[in-house]
Amino acid sequence: MKTIGMLGGMSWESTASYYKAINQGVKAELGGLSSAKICLYSVNFAEIEKLQHAGKWNETALILTKAAQSVEAGGADFLLICTNTMHKVADEIQANISIPILHIADATAAKLVSDGVTKVGLLGTRFTMEQDFYKSRLINKFGIKVVVPNDDERTIVHNVIYNELCKGEIKPDSKEQYLAIVNNLFEQGAQAVILGCTEIALLIQQKDTDVPLYDTTEIHAASAVAFALQS
Repeated sequence: MKTIGMLGGMSWESTASYYKAINQGVKAELGGLSSAKICLYSVNFAEIEKLQHAGKWNETALILTKAAQSVEAGGADFLLICTNTMHKVADEIQANISIPILHIADATAAKLVSDGVTKVGLLGTRFTMEQDFYKSRLINKFGIKVVVPNDDERTIVHNVIYNELCKGEIKPDSKEQYLAIVNNLFEQGAQAVILGCTEIALLIQQKDTDVPLYDTTEIHAASAVAFALQS
């Protein structure tokens, strides 16, 4: 079994979901008392969040690169960045470590392609929904068309993530707003919707809607398990 490296804490709420999903996946495959071999570095999200909103992405890259180097030194065979947004600096991190990064967008896109989805809605932070680092990967590498909410809806999605979900707050009104936005994306032709922030699955799940949802935390964790258990 390979050792899974994890950059977590962004937020710790979703990192806890990762940890549980990965260990459950290993147990399901190997049985008994089997659990994953993990090297986890959890950052202080308050520091990262301030730099994100100040546009100081180079400084976030430095913090996460140092953390990734610690994870590699700790014996990890590959790395998960346990957040969609911070894949914005994935290339900078990869350039400074020798172990591979298992990219969350690639894992999600592979699942979409396997399921025959060619047009998808994307929910996430404003950074993920509006900037090219995530969308362009889906479009250019996998040929998947991407639809995002309108500006007012993007504000709602973004604010709920930072002001509620990252703090562990789950509010019924926010859930209703998210589901309405999911339906709007479906009406715009999206065959499915990516939960492109690792906290969103804390708020809405597949049981809440008939629109197919792709939980990036679950998909990323499953990909890590499969990679770790390859002979």
